Amino acid sequence: MVKRADFLRMNSTRYKHHAAGFVLLARPRGFESDLPLPSPLPRIGYTASRKVGGAVERNRAKRRLRALVAEVMAGRAAAHWDFVLIAREVTVTRRWSDLRDDLERGIVKLCSAVNSQDGQPRQVRTRLETENDE
Repeated sequence: MVKRADFLRMNSTRYKHHAAGFVLLARPRGFESDLPLPSPLPRIGYTASRKVGGAVERNRAKRRLRALVAEVMAGRAAAHWDFVLIAREVTVTRRWSDLRDDLERGIVKLCSAVNSQDGQPRQVRTRLETENDE
């Protein structure tokens, strides 16, 4: 993903995973219109604000996130979904194994929101919502 509008659209998503090393956002693509889907492959975007650090730290954080996605998300990400990884200050210094575990947990959590029969998104219930219902 490279267009600013795509990143802004991701901020309104309800599919979020907050991890120690980054924030993972997911959003189904193409279900809001009758237009044919351009590609079934998931699109992935990366962002790092100045809170992460200077230009060197931001670039390093994004490089680490790209490498992490190449290692973990291959074959696991849901088709027709957009993902954005938002770097945090600790993305640069966090152990690689911890970052990998964070992403694996996030992918499992967010991709479980896809109904396997029809590919349509369904509501994800968090633990907090479940406790409030009881």
